[in-house]
Amino acid sequence: MRIIYLCQHFPPETGAPQIRVYEVSKELLKRGHQIEVVTAFPHHPMGVIPDEYKGKFYQYELYDDIPVYRTWIYPSPKGSFWKRLASYFSFTFSSFYGLLKAKPTDVIICNSPPLFLGITGYLGAKLKRAKFVFNVADIWPESAVELGILKNQSFIKLSRWLELFLYRKSWKIATATDGIKDYMVRHGKKEEDVFLLPNGVNTEVFVPKPKDQALIDEIGLHGKTVFTYAGALGYAQGLDSVLEAAALLKDNEPNVHFLFVGDGQEKEKLLKMKEDLDLTNVTFYGSVPVSRMPDIFSITDYSIVSLRNIELFKGARPSKIFPAISTGTPVLYCGSGESAQILLDYNCGRIAPPEDPEGIAAEIKNLMKLSEDEYKQLSENGRSLAINEYSWSSIVDEMLRNLEEREGQRDAGTGSVSQ
Repeated sequence: MRIIYLCQHFPPETGAPQIRVYEVSKELLKRGHQIEVVTAFPHHPMGVIPDEYKGKFYQYELYDDIPVYRTWIYPSPKGSFWKRLASYFSFTFSSFYGLLKAKPTDVIICNSPPLFLGITGYLGAKLKRAKFVFNVADIWPESAVELGILKNQSFIKLSRWLELFLYRKSWKIATATDGIKDYMVRHGKKEEDVFLLPNGVNTEVFVPKPKDQALIDEIGLHGKTVFTYAGALGYAQGLDSVLEAAALLKDNEPNVHFLFVGDGQEKEKLLKMKEDLDLTNVTFYGSVPVSRMPDIFSITDYSIVSLRNIELFKGARPSKIFPAISTGTPVLYCGSGESAQILLDYNCGRIAPPEDPEGIAAEIKNLMKLSEDEYKQLSENGRSLAINEYSWSSIVDEMLRNLEEREGQRDAGTGSVSQ
């Protein structure tokens, strides 16, 4: 099969969308399929294009044997909503050139968000006589409205029209969660035209490892039970509640230590909170390459995955869960909904209420009381779940099953989406 992945984000950037496109592409290459990626120049999260790409409109390269067509983007790290919008649209238009340079294809898989890139995916599929698959990892503009990022009513109305148009015109829709899949069906897409393409994990890289003693020495974690948050330090994660829980535990659970690995827009605010609350049980370690994350998990007793208490997030499956369980690290999920149910059903984590410092602290106290056998069971269950359900091999199996329908079975544009 011939496939083009159209996405704004791709390695060397880090993040869930980047990793998903890279790992799926590598698995497809391994199986002998033609896969090409059309993407922007690296710019996330700092909004700076590396020197080797500066001043260019287009560049072709092989990234770990994956053919990649990169085109220009106006980078916007922490600007206003309208600057971010300008960034989205700059790639929406420039990526047409990347699609024109790419080979003939059977399928174009287009990542959303950003929603507007779907315009390029849909028109590009028409030009290349390919099937248009819309890969939706976040329901936009609904998520932006709920987070208070998008408030202009005219723009919201226009965005919702575009959203429904793209859902209707897609041959199939791939969704990151069951919640998003249900949303598509409720809005009129036929159930057989929607399939799961969830976040996953490379279970051959993220494996259980002995504790990295050098890292323990470096950070000063001897004798500590380590609760690690690894990922973007953003508003949506509600990490202020985790720091408030750390304050509640500082004196009565002296062996508990919180480790934050990552960077993001909320970092300065969180560092000030740590100072104001005199949190000697908290360490901010900064960002590390993905290749070092198995070492981070080796010194981690529990991985914290946290989200704000927003209705939309009940359907989320944060990508942070899967590398943790693949290394045998149980998850403390500060949230509710789909991910909480998965962790409970497979007994590989525990749940604390989101944005509730007292509830988070109480659950951490419960975890400190677990026996060795209980902890071992959580660890083994997580590793088994990762291998059986969330390895990239099993995810690509399901994806190909949905993409390899006979050409005559269904044309692009069939199915309908209701208002």
